[in-house]
Amino acid sequence: MSAVRIGNASGFYGDRFAAMQEMLTGGELDYLTGDYLAELTMLILGRDRLKDSTLGYAKTFLRQMETNLGTAMDRGVKIVSNAGGVNPAGLAEALTRLAGELGLSPSIAYVDGDDLTASAADLGLGTPLTANAYLGGFGIAAALQAGADIVVTGRVTDASLTVGPAIAHFGWEPDNLDQIAGAMVAGHIIECGTQATGGNYAFFTEIADLRHPGFPIAEVEADGSSVITKHAGTGGAVTVGTVTAQLLYEVGGPRYLGPDATTCLDTIEIEDLGDDRVRVTGVRGEAPPDTLKVSLNHLAGFRNEITMILTGLDIEAKAELVRTQFESELHHAPADLTWTLTRLDHTDAPTQQQASAVLQCVAKDPDPKVVGRQFSSAAVELALASYPGFTMSAPPGTGSPFAVFEPGYVPAHSVPHRVHLADGTTLDIDASPVATSAPVADTSSPDEPADPARWGLTRRAPLGDIAGARSGDKGGSANVGVWVRNPDHFEWLVATLTTDRFTALIPEAAELTVHRHVFPNLLAINFVIEGILGRGVADNVRFDPQAKGLGEWLRSRHIDIPIEFGELT
Repeated sequence: MSAVRIGNASGFYGDRFAAMQEMLTGGELDYLTGDYLAELTMLILGRDRLKDSTLGYAKTFLRQMETNLGTAMDRGVKIVSNAGGVNPAGLAEALTRLAGELGLSPSIAYVDGDDLTASAADLGLGTPLTANAYLGGFGIAAALQAGADIVVTGRVTDASLTVGPAIAHFGWEPDNLDQIAGAMVAGHIIECGTQATGGNYAFFTEIADLRHPGFPIAEVEADGSSVITKHAGTGGAVTVGTVTAQLLYEVGGPRYLGPDATTCLDTIEIEDLGDDRVRVTGVRGEAPPDTLKVSLNHLAGFRNEITMILTGLDIEAKAELVRTQFESELHHAPADLTWTLTRLDHTDAPTQQQASAVLQCVAKDPDPKVVGRQFSSAAVELALASYPGFTMSAPPGTGSPFAVFEPGYVPAHSVPHRVHLADGTTLDIDASPVATSAPVADTSSPDEPADPARWGLTRRAPLGDIAGARSGDKGGSANVGVWVRNPDHFEWLVATLTTDRFTALIPEAAELTVHRHVFPNLLAINFVIEGILGRGVADNVRFDPQAKGLGEWLRSRHIDIPIEFGELT
């Protein structure tokens, strides 16, 4: 059976609006997927639903379909998206109305059952604002096999958007674990859109044209292997490097757990075929766990923040003065008050911006009044009474609610997985019959330090001279994947970048638990830092709240690199 060609047109809610049209008109596709959900997005959509019970889905997707539904039907491309958010039924209904207004009659199906908010307490999950289990790809596959032209879902795993079409095309069964795992890898590579075609890539200066990178395509074969590519003539590039970077994005150890299979990431083999084509083979799959991960968002209180600009001399003294003044003016101290002084200033600076530092104050409290008007007023009233040159980057607001994310786990058989077809039929999807209650746990790879003298003379230089990196958030934790492109450098990387060396280069991680995993097939090491992001993106006040730049910070740190390696080889 021929390969199935699955494209992606969205990596997050807010991605390039024109991507759907570009993908539908730029070349041949069998399926077009769109990933709109993230942990923070579920919170945003959950709040939308609280305000209006008919909302809770990605409205951008509906607007995209208004101008692209006819094109998709004319070209025979089926659409699969998790844009349903916390209300896939509402999105399916809105799509049906839209199609009628356009004079079109696609078969629209939706997948639900992931929303566990109403039963969260009974499942031991507390009383969250949103609670959504990560479903697999068999519901999507059932809808497609029943003739759906469009399938919208709630919270499925990102990779399931690719796994579902592959199952439908090849007729895989739940025990085809290697094939499913291969499709999971393909899905993971394309799920973040242009991150697979040069976006956010460590060696971006080597890509000829990154002005408007094309979105990725996975050509999945019957054995689960795939070729990652993009439409001809589009910007960006698909290389071993861009694919490796995305493979390391937001992963943990060698075993990547999913509802349909456990993927062994350390079995992946990648090969550059040239012309923006990279083959992915060798993926092995194991039985999935008999539990499903649940994305939980709890309303945690209210927050507000102010950012002050400090210019010129005596920066530390100015920061201390305004902090003392501000806190003394607060009638009620917030439960959590965090100050961060970022020294961006330079001595004898040629511009005012280069002479300035940034002082941020973030307040959090269960009572909105504590971080509301009285908090903002305390800052404004200091305008003529504090440090010389007092100014703020923007007027302070009135505060807003914030939530915290945490993962939960429930028995897979306790989560309904339903497919609703256009004719009113409902299909129930069983949990994986091959799931296991005791998946093999990943353990950190041991440090393997070696005598640096074996590599001869060294030069002090940024790690990024020879290594790439990509980082991201995993709830309250973060990962940093580091790789080299020359196999001759890998042994040195493994011996040099130990856990101790990593925490010395990233001091924030020094007091935290850090896991180190080695992926020889990818010439890579992946570090997972527990708790560096606190209770998740919406809660933490870190300078880089999603850890997107953590890898680039690591690459900028200086270490001793063997002279024989040269630069960027």
